[in-house]
Amino acid sequence: MKDTLVAVLARKGSEVHCVVPEATVLAAVRKMNEERIGALLVCDGSGVLGIFTERDILCRIVDSTRDPATTAVAEVMTTELVAVPPSTLVEEAMAVITEKRCRHLPVIEDGKLVGLVSIGDLTSWVSRHQEVHIQDLVNFITGKYPA
Repeated sequence: MKDTLVAVLARKGSEVHCVVPEATVLAAVRKMNEERIGALLVCDGSGVLGIFTERDILCRIVDSTRDPATTAVAEVMTTELVAVPPSTLVEEAMAVITEKRCRHLPVIEDGKLVGLVSIGDLTSWVSRHQEVHIQDLVNFITGKYPA
């Protein structure tokens, strides 16, 4: 399988949920809960400034006993973004996520945000393609190939 993130985003969609850096953590958490997502990109007019994740909430809010109603996302977001271009192979993206120990990868092309993929998106993609490959092999072995 030599699929790129272009194919993943074509299937998943390129909608990315963002929050402004001035938003409170409480507002960001509510948005994450409404959208049933684990991360928001932190964006302003100039582009992507960082990412705000469930891990940020646990480590920088809960464990630090900060008030989510008064803490700005900019104070606790992750600023060291790990991003990849859309031409990245799915396997390469999975290796980046494993190596960098992150769960979300912004997909950026020519400085412009074009999507966001999660470890769940990539695992689902690989799993779906493995099922197809297995069925093709079963069909070949049982004489049903080509169908």
